[in-house]
Amino acid sequence: MTLASTKRIGALALAAGVLVAACGGSAATTAPAATEAPAATTAPAATEAPAESQAAGGSVSGEIFVSGSSTVEPISTGVAEAFAAKNPDFKYTVEGPGTGDGFKKFCAGETDISDASRKIKDEEAKLCADAGIEYVELKVAIDGMSVLTSVNNTAIACLSFPDLYALMGPESTGFAKWSDGAAIAKELGSNTTLPAADLVITGPGEESGTFDSFVELAIAKIAEARGQEANTRPDYTASANDNAIIDGIAGSDTSLGWVGFAFAEENKDKVNEIAISKDANGACVAPTAETIGDGSYPLSRSLYMYVNKAKAAENAAVAAYVDYYLAEGTIASVLETVPYVNLTPETLAESRSAWEAAK
Repeated sequence: MTLASTKRIGALALAAGVLVAACGGSAATTAPAATEAPAATTAPAATEAPAESQAAGGSVSGEIFVSGSSTVEPISTGVAEAFAAKNPDFKYTVEGPGTGDGFKKFCAGETDISDASRKIKDEEAKLCADAGIEYVELKVAIDGMSVLTSVNNTAIACLSFPDLYALMGPESTGFAKWSDGAAIAKELGSNTTLPAADLVITGPGEESGTFDSFVELAIAKIAEARGQEANTRPDYTASANDNAIIDGIAGSDTSLGWVGFAFAEENKDKVNEIAISKDANGACVAPTAETIGDGSYPLSRSLYMYVNKAKAAENAAVAAYVDYYLAEGTIASVLETVPYVNLTPETLAESRSAWEAAK
């Protein structure tokens, strides 16, 4: 997905500066001089020194290709920018077409790392296995999904999972007004008043991990209990571009949609975040860094990167980048300017251990 906002670009540049001081979007973010060096060029001594000393000495060379989740893209880009600033011969491309599209490339051997806003699916894992691609799964941060409406919609401040199912689940196909979902919501025990206003929905498409996570958390359990397919209604405006989703939600006074928390936070002047309850008529919780971090916000999720083990062994730039990514303070510094939530020290330690075992 495209990260075109000046705000996001500025945040990533700032993240790089923070990291350089300390340690010292777009369809794809590429190191400025990427076309001036051969792809996957690795310095001869790159495998002979620890990643930290490489970074300090500016000795890491080579090129990496990261694809996948647009949600994880700004983290991976911030890390890459900082690492490249310390290692001028390190080149990178980071793009965010979506988690599903990223796994297609990854399991075809086209990328070194796949960013993901959900765990790899069984069918995707099989594609990788059939292609002989072994990988390691690493958690890198925590995120939430924000359910949104227009800043002009003051009628809706709180929705439950039953309400979301009634408005966006498979049984809501064809509903043109919010009030059309009232009967289903009532069947599910909800007392929420749904207004007789136009229901205009914009959200991620099926290639997105944000789509999959939303279905898994908010829709699937209710759909299965009612004998329905675990999916959203098909008749909404779907986009692979988070900024287009924001614009679609902002463009209708009685809109509804969802997107990653970071994108919602960057667009508070355009959209309102709706507080969410897991249960009908329950206490609604607004998405914040704190509620996402402690899991009290019902639409929280982990973010991942998947590293091709063979490519990491063959290309020292890949291994050095991942070493730097998981080093003490790296992710935390990026997240000072990109609004996701840090892993607990214990979970980050688990990612480091998994990476060390995979090398």
